Amino acid sequence: MRQSFPMHGSPAPVPSLGRVEYQQLGRTGLQVSRLCLGTMNFGPQTTEDDSHAIMDRAHELGINFFDTANSYGGQKGEGVTEQIIGRWFAKGGGRRERTVLATKVYSIMGDWPNERRLSALNIRRAADASLKRLQTDYIDLYQAHHIDRYTPFDEFWEAMEVLRQQGKILYVGSSNFAGWHLAKAQEAARRRNFLGLVSEQAHYNLLNRLPELELLPAADDYGISVIPWSPLAGGLLSGVLKKLERGRSGTDTMLAEVEKHRSKIEEYEAFCAEIGADPTVVALAWLLCQPAVAAPIVGPRTMAQLEGANQVMHTGIDEDALARLDEIFPGPGHAAPEAYAW
Repeated sequence: MRQSFPMHGSPAPVPSLGRVEYQQLGRTGLQVSRLCLGTMNFGPQTTEDDSHAIMDRAHELGINFFDTANSYGGQKGEGVTEQIIGRWFAKGGGRRERTVLATKVYSIMGDWPNERRLSALNIRRAADASLKRLQTDYIDLYQAHHIDRYTPFDEFWEAMEVLRQQGKILYVGSSNFAGWHLAKAQEAARRRNFLGLVSEQAHYNLLNRLPELELLPAADDYGISVIPWSPLAGGLLSGVLKKLERGRSGTDTMLAEVEKHRSKIEEYEAFCAEIGADPTVVALAWLLCQPAVAAPIVGPRTMAQLEGANQVMHTGIDEDALARLDEIFPGPGHAAPEAYAW
């Protein structure tokens, strides 16, 4: 049954997911679930058996959008996480067919100079290596993991065009691009009569609203879906204060971030308690209300974390609640250039 978290019971809630919903990725016909399963913990923090169980459960919940990268897994050049996913695909049962698979290229995969970044040579080699590890013959969404300031977009697009012609990739996305990078990439693709980027993975959450200045407006204008990573700000938006009170340990870096943002987090957790909502769910529901956002990436270490994040599928959040979150975590106020001017 659908649940919403109204304040003062006034305006009608923003339409909630109710159950798993899908939407088109960017300006394509590709349908993806409104939660994306992130796999970065598979290997370093989550065993292979548990990783396989989490992926199976994601499919049971209707989550069809999985994200990984050639560098995930903690061992340079090994692609440990991609291998784990590949062995899961190899079990059959329609696992590959039901999955919209996204992976990335850019990171250092070896000690030689052309085993990194976005040269045509590295893109070709990296794609073939990812396909082998993933035990599949195509990648649905192949993403540049970072901007490469040394490779021109014409070279980047030529390499992606070849992969698409070979049937090795279907769509191209980016990650960690600025708004002007999206513009340059899309204009270069347009000159080549190529579809261009269909998605951008961005560091975007209630504590980091910088993308609202230029990235989100650029993505919206070009028809590029935004896929937020770290939607819970490294756990700061998941009820961290209550967890610490209960004896949960944290790294020195995380504890320093808690102290840096303590007043906002205290206010946030109090607000979530007031409306009877889990902080994780509220943070994800807020993102799903933002322009151009397709699917936040949730990266569970455990099955319980996946089940907790999935509660957003049954959650609505009303306009008053959105306004209150704006008060706690003020954004830039406007998109550029108004944010810079008046």
